[in-house]
Amino acid sequence: MNTFEGSYLGDAARIADDARLECKICWWIYDPAVGDERAQIPAGTPFTRLPDDWRCPNCEGERAQFMVVAD
Repeated sequence: MNTFEGSYLGDAARIADDARLECKICWWIYDPAVGDERAQIPAGTPFTRLPDDWRCPNCEGERAQFMVVAD
């Protein structure tokens, strides 16, 4: 099980597939509509489906450091 401390008290199941998440260390935003070119993550990949070893491409922060961006 992946721990997720950023939003929803660690309950990653509550993150919508189209939710954008922001790194709370450097403020880089993961947008599933865009993906992550550096890590070869294709557009359309929800945050919850990122590989376990995925890290922020800007600061190398762990996935658990991301917060859901309010629309």
